[in-house]
Amino acid sequence: MKEIYTLADLQNWDRVQEKSAAPICLGVSGDPVAHSFSPQMQNAALRACKIKMRYAKFQIAPGELADALQLVRDQNFSGLNLTIPHKAAALQHLDAVDENAGRVGAVNTIKVEKDRLRGFNTDGKGFARAIREEFSVDLRDLRVMVLGAGGAARAIALQCAKENCERLVIANRTADKAEQLAKELRDFFAGPRVFGPGPRLQAIPWEESAFRFQIANIDLVVNATSLGLNRADPSPIPARLLAPHLMIYDTVYSRDRTPLVSAAMEAGARGVNGLSMLLHQGALAFEIWFDREAPLDVMRKALGRID
Repeated sequence: MKEIYTLADLQNWDRVQEKSAAPICLGVSGDPVAHSFSPQMQNAALRACKIKMRYAKFQIAPGELADALQLVRDQNFSGLNLTIPHKAAALQHLDAVDENAGRVGAVNTIKVEKDRLRGFNTDGKGFARAIREEFSVDLRDLRVMVLGAGGAARAIALQCAKENCERLVIANRTADKAEQLAKELRDFFAGPRVFGPGPRLQAIPWEESAFRFQIANIDLVVNATSLGLNRADPSPIPARLLAPHLMIYDTVYSRDRTPLVSAAMEAGARGVNGLSMLLHQGALAFEIWFDREAPLDVMRKALGRID
């Protein structure tokens, strides 16, 4: 079995795919996609549930997405996960989108049903379950700062709003996107909840001075940008600004500590990477595809074996 498949492979799928009792009917599509741990997790789940199919990686460039999704439909796949940069772009190529994905404006899970492609977004619920698992606290009890305003950030911010978090601050390198996301979530924060030096919902500039002011009034910092995917990336927030009271969640997952997790540990704060979110959003995707409970412990163990 190849490590990574391409659009050219999908175009010649009958010849490319190995003849076996477990055909590839699921996968993750992205650009890049080599870093993805989803195949280890999902293939372990498929084996545990005795489902005779496999899950693979598909390297698909942005300009190839429409053709790739049509081929997934034509080749009778069961479903697909999407990662950067396809989550928002896929919307225009689907036959139906659930309410949550429509509001987020991004899809990370596709289910193929009788030649129809249905889109879902499991990032928000997966994030909430990850926070509960990692820090033993619910979003409704937290003051949260989300870094980013793209697909994952939008899903996370919406989940925080739905769960009536104490406070939500959004920072993005393109300030207009942060302002727009805050505007879209304003209705969730109409009522008073807590008193403090800042509003319950706020978009702030991506500036050290703005971060410094917020830190004392935040419990959880979430990196939902791509900063950290590359080992040379800087931490989104300098270690000197972080404080021991903070919980740091980096949605980037890696075999090594991400720059933000390293910065958190230097500051005496609690920091974890995005493996637990990957686990829970992946389990939710499995449940969408097969209408059955995912073998969560099996999937967790598969991720734990990655070295």
